[in-house]
Amino acid sequence: MGGYETSSELTSMGSITPCHCCDELITLFNGIFIDRWNTELVGGGDEPIYRPADAEHSHHRVIFTHDYFASALHEISHWCIAGTERRLLEDFGYWYRPDGRTAEQQAEFESVEVKPQALEWMLARSCGFDFRISCDNLSGEASDSGSFKDRVYQQVLDYLAVDVNSGNQNLGAPLRLAERPRLLIAELCRFYRQPRLSAGLFSRADLDR
Repeated sequence: MGGYETSSELTSMGSITPCHCCDELITLFNGIFIDRWNTELVGGGDEPIYRPADAEHSHHRVIFTHDYFASALHEISHWCIAGTERRLLEDFGYWYRPDGRTAEQQAEFESVEVKPQALEWMLARSCGFDFRISCDNLSGEASDSGSFKDRVYQQVLDYLAVDVNSGNQNLGAPLRLAERPRLLIAELCRFYRQPRLSAGLFSRADLDR
C-alpha cells in the first residue's frame, strides 16, 4: 500500500504507521513540479544544495543529503519559499556561514531560518514524520534557542490562520501559504493519510523534545 508498511506495522490502536521512503517523496514532488516549475528533487548529495538549470541539466534541482528524509524536507522548504529571482541562483543566493558562528552571526542565521523551518515542520506533519528544529551551531557561541523556537511556532500559527476572504479550501492545505507549498502539503497529507493541517496539530512543547 503506497506510503505505508505492511500490517505488521500497525500500531496497537489499529492506525497505520507511515513509511518514510525518499524515493516516494521524490516521486510525489517531481510529479507536481517537474512539468509546471521545471524543478526536480534529487537525493544522494554529499551536501544539500539548490542548483538552477544549466547547459548540462535541463531541470532546476533541489538536492538533499544522501537518503535523509529530513534533509529532503528542509531543502524543499527553502525552495517553496524562494521567489522567482532567487530560484535562478545557486542555493538561492542565500548567505550561509558554517557551524561555529558568533552570537551575532547566529542571530542572522536564525532570522532567515524561521520561515523555512516553520514550513519544514508543516511538511513533516503532513507526512507523519517527526520534526526536529535545528539551530545548527553546536561549536559556536550560545544563543537563546527558546526565542528561535517561539518564532518558528508562531510562524506556523500564522501560516495556518484562516483567511476568511480566500474562499476555496478544497486543496486541504493552509490558504496563507503560496501555491507550491499548498499543493505539496495537500498531496503529502493525501498520500500519507494525515489529517488536514490545523493549529491543534502543533504544540510549542514539541520543539523542546
